[in-house]
Amino acid sequence: MGRQADVTRHTKETQIDLHMDLDGTGQADISTGIPFFDHMLTAFAVHGFFDLKIKARGDLDVDYHHTVEDTGLVLGQAVAEALGSKKGIVRFGDSCVPMDEALSRTNIDLSNRPFLVYNFPDDLTSCGPFNAYLAREFFQAFSVKGCFNLHINVNYGSNEHHVLESVFKSMGRALHGASRINDKITGILSSKGSL
Repeated sequence: MGRQADVTRHTKETQIDLHMDLDGTGQADISTGIPFFDHMLTAFAVHGFFDLKIKARGDLDVDYHHTVEDTGLVLGQAVAEALGSKKGIVRFGDSCVPMDEALSRTNIDLSNRPFLVYNFPDDLTSCGPFNAYLAREFFQAFSVKGCFNLHINVNYGSNEHHVLESVFKSMGRALHGASRINDKITGILSSKGSL
């Protein structure tokens, strides 16, 4: 059995069932009821080479916030469970991804020290109901429940769709790099001997 996790979270606001395989091939089956979010999560899985299946239902008549945030919580928990003890992992990952006029960089440390830095252009206007605020809520929940340090910096971009897509793709690539096993690492990659 590989580095996989199955996580379920059912509340009065959302019902989420998720399967993740860190050592997959980029197969995605995503259904959250929010088409743009599905598109972003698919990009994350494809470019991170994760097999990811998410079935989510939420109170979308209220707004998208609960579904987006809870999906971040569940995905973060799945990453933490799939990583297990974190022995042998590279730990750090970074990726810079262009998308037309947009360029975003993601840096991650699978450190058991959750923290999010999210720098997104203030002057971008939303092109739809899924916007940068919701993406920030997703990444905040993802990093906290996944117990990792996450820095997302958008260098530039004028189209919010392109910017967000570059962010999700760079996140997938950075996590892929950080979660790889390196034979030179015999235990936990830390001068303290633990994370």
